[in-house]
Amino acid sequence: MQISKSKLKAKLLEYLRLAESQEEEIIITDHGKPVLKISKYTVSPTTEELFSPMRGKVQYFEDLTTPTTDEWGEI
Repeated sequence: MQISKSKLKAKLLEYLRLAESQEEEIIITDHGKPVLKISKYTVSPTTEELFSPMRGKVQYFEDLTTPTTDEWGEI
């Protein structure tokens, strides 16, 4: 949904509730050009939450801290 700054000013609370309840982004425009985005805040998962299913399943066959500069050659 796109609205102008002037419409946003007149009905800010209404648009904030709309973005919160429907998880719809609202693009704010100034003279037809997008300048801001209002969207519902979501909490990103932590690294632990993302990778916990892989814990104990990954195998390392060499030291991960070994330099790889020889593999890349001259860049």
